[in-house]
Amino acid sequence: MKEKGTTTVIRNASWVIYWDAEKETHRYGRNLDVVFQGKHIQYIGPAYKGEVDTEISGTDLLVMPGLVNLHCHLYGGSVDKGIFDDIGAKALYGHALYSYSSLLQMEDEEAPDSVEGALCELLRSGVTTVVDISRSFPGKWDLLLRSGLRVYIAESFRQARWVDVEGREVRYEWNEKAGWEGLEKAIQTVQQARSHPSGRLGGIIMPAQVDTCKPDLFQEAFRQAVALNVPFHTHGAQTLIEVHEILRRHGISPIQWLEELGVLSERTTLGHGIFLDHHPWSPLRSQEDMYRLAAHNVSVAHCPTVFARTGMSLHTFGKYRKAGINLGIGTDSYPYNMLEEIRNAIYLARVSAGSVFDTSTKDAFFAATVGGARALLRNDIGRLAPGCKADLVLVDLHHPSMLPVHDPLRSLVFVAAERAVRDVYIDGEIVVKNGTIQTMDWEQSKKREQQAQEQVIKRVPFVDPKGRSLNTIAPLSLD
Repeated sequence: MKEKGTTTVIRNASWVIYWDAEKETHRYGRNLDVVFQGKHIQYIGPAYKGEVDTEISGTDLLVMPGLVNLHCHLYGGSVDKGIFDDIGAKALYGHALYSYSSLLQMEDEEAPDSVEGALCELLRSGVTTVVDISRSFPGKWDLLLRSGLRVYIAESFRQARWVDVEGREVRYEWNEKAGWEGLEKAIQTVQQARSHPSGRLGGIIMPAQVDTCKPDLFQEAFRQAVALNVPFHTHGAQTLIEVHEILRRHGISPIQWLEELGVLSERTTLGHGIFLDHHPWSPLRSQEDMYRLAAHNVSVAHCPTVFARTGMSLHTFGKYRKAGINLGIGTDSYPYNMLEEIRNAIYLARVSAGSVFDTSTKDAFFAATVGGARALLRNDIGRLAPGCKADLVLVDLHHPSMLPVHDPLRSLVFVAAERAVRDVYIDGEIVVKNGTIQTMDWEQSKKREQQAQEQVIKRVPFVDPKGRSLNTIAPLSLD
């Protein structure tokens, strides 16, 4: 029985990345029709004979599945742009996270423009599903819905905040009650999202970080994720500060601690998961964490760019994949460009491994589509197949940055990126048309975000314990 709704055919598409269910892999098809009706794909194959309402010429187009951004902080992420890219705390392994990030305080009324700009950038780079790990603000849900994106809302919660001690150490200021209240709010968010009539909102239970929540809160949060049948995320093994802290408290790695708590499963995703016990920088000298994650079918949300800025990388993408770990890809913070993120995942994996053979374009694209979908417990997004959601990206093969075209995915990932993205459909609705976002105003949101960043910078001396200006803390690159 066919779904009600307009039937659209992309006729005779030059290239199609379709899902081979038997081999469980993406494959290229040539000169195929792609048909979707309402919110779902109906047919992929040659010469569709059925009735259609709308016909789009597929000549000189690549049709591919929408990308799944598995780990993203929309709130305030791009306000950081151009500020802390060249600095970090030397005694904290070069991280800016603990010493500097908290100095940039954005007000809730400034948030919509920052979030809108990020959502626009995601759409332009072919993202159709995003996991948003950021705080609430008035009008947030309306903005997410207006974007047209499929959004999983992760209202993270924690019982401790990091206290930086002059860039030399990190201490923890505990408020256990706040964590429990945060869990209750997260449960309400999940229930509200899953009942929304749009069908494009979902929820996630997310204790914020391994080192900022007590064991009982972690375990209860996981029980709630199971009861609600939703994904369970946390930041884990993301820094060596965290690794040392968990070693100090429990004498084991963060991964082993999570295993002992019983919160590792196919619904669990670790944000970043860089510093497992095999990593060359790890104080441990064992090789067990990867296999723990694989044994429990845990996913890792790999965000290469933000950590590359501080000289850090997963070790390595290919090694995790060969161990049997499901990998997804996320942008974390700026830039919110998933195609560049895929490119950086490949490059950093090869550099870290010292081998071109560590990670292929196919491996990284799988992670950015099916890998992310699996982490979200879904098999109807991140792939093009009958019955799947009509989340599609149309790439202009005649865009100068794509030419000459021999292998369109390689041209897209290694060269063209978002410049060649022509159209984006989510649930069968066009949200990017001829390179223009239909649901939001990218240009105006970024102009307003410029003003917001200027206000954030003015507030830095009042937030910094030493009363320093931003340019004293982080001088301009050519000063």
